[in-house]
Amino acid sequence: MFFFYQLINYILIFISPVIILVRILRRKEHIFRFLEKFTVFTKKNTNGNIIWFHGASVGEIMSIIPLIEKYEKRKDISKILVTSQTLSSSLILKKFNFKKTVHQFYPLDINLFSKRFLNYWNPKIAIFIDSEIWPAMFFQIKRKSIPLILLNARITNKSFKNWSKFIFFAKKIFQKIDMAYPQNYETYKYLKKLGPKKIKFIGNIKFAESESEKKINLASRLLKKMQKRKVWCASSTHETEEIICGKTHIKVRKKIKNLLTIIIPRHIHRVPKILEDLKNLGLNVCCHDSKKNISKSTDIYLVNTYGETKKFYKISETVLLGGSFINRGGQNPIEPARYGNKIIHGPHIKNFREVYSYLSKHKISSQVNDYQKLQKKLSILLKRKKLKNTSSKKLKIIGHKILYEYLNNINKILKYEL
Repeated sequence: MFFFYQLINYILIFISPVIILVRILRRKEHIFRFLEKFTVFTKKNTNGNIIWFHGASVGEIMSIIPLIEKYEKRKDISKILVTSQTLSSSLILKKFNFKKTVHQFYPLDINLFSKRFLNYWNPKIAIFIDSEIWPAMFFQIKRKSIPLILLNARITNKSFKNWSKFIFFAKKIFQKIDMAYPQNYETYKYLKKLGPKKIKFIGNIKFAESESEKKINLASRLLKKMQKRKVWCASSTHETEEIICGKTHIKVRKKIKNLLTIIIPRHIHRVPKILEDLKNLGLNVCCHDSKKNISKSTDIYLVNTYGETKKFYKISETVLLGGSFINRGGQNPIEPARYGNKIIHGPHIKNFREVYSYLSKHKISSQVNDYQKLQKKLSILLKRKKLKNTSSKKLKIIGHKILYEYLNNINKILKYEL
């Protein structure tokens, strides 16, 4: 099975120039740094203790920022290597201005590249985030006797069924994992069947708050403008969901005259199409990166930059989480909930069912099935006074506990490696 997996990846290498070119034209790939995916390194390695984190994209990288902040302060760690697969995640990491942390794009998963990557960086520990399972790299990591951790692991019912089709192959891969930390009990159950060496449930690291969050604020000029408005936020929206938000704004605006809708799309390369759709509804749209100020006639404030979502969670009272009105499984609501927002979502939340169940139990989140019900729910929530919920304090306490338990567990492994 591994032979066929490698064969497919080698075939992909031959057609990759076409794929890369298309991605560069769509601004989803760096014009020079894409070579890192072929182990042409753009950052120099220095001798010393390196710890390595790998996450697929923005969500995974943001979830480990609290850990990176702690390890940046440790004198016995020379460098923190962070890899990911998307341009957006590299841009977000750049904004933190870390001193020890460097970013590289994750190499294509073939033995040749995996060997070259590990020989070049020689990390003391490899920490993979969420559902990042890469057979070739895992095999090479274990050949070099590097401790392998799967942090905040997530295995959905769908992915478990896919792994089950090749259960012998799957167990060979998962047995390379020295320690797996599932983010929910569903994943814990599936990991038991897939066979990592050790499994320990701590909780979802996305509950943890980074030190930098306290300093994150909108520019004072923009903040003053928004504080005069009744603000709600639609975050991580996907195709068609912006139209739902636009129609909702039109209806709710009849009852709340100073309404301002902030839309933060999941993928900002879609912004030109979103602008077209919203303007076709007759809405006045202001983009975040433009020099124009919000006016009284501004209906929609469209955030077309990366890494600024938290700034808007701080000033909003209600957040609609995207990916839930279309069959995408929803987006993680923990972050806006930590900022005291009431959460609204659609019916498609299978990816975060346990999290939403917890938030619903504490009356932080609620489900609506169509935009008519969204209008009614939003109107009710925005008319309430002192909407910021007190449950955010409880969520922060939970996050603090989870973060330090992860640190203690990782440090026990690091003690024998550094």
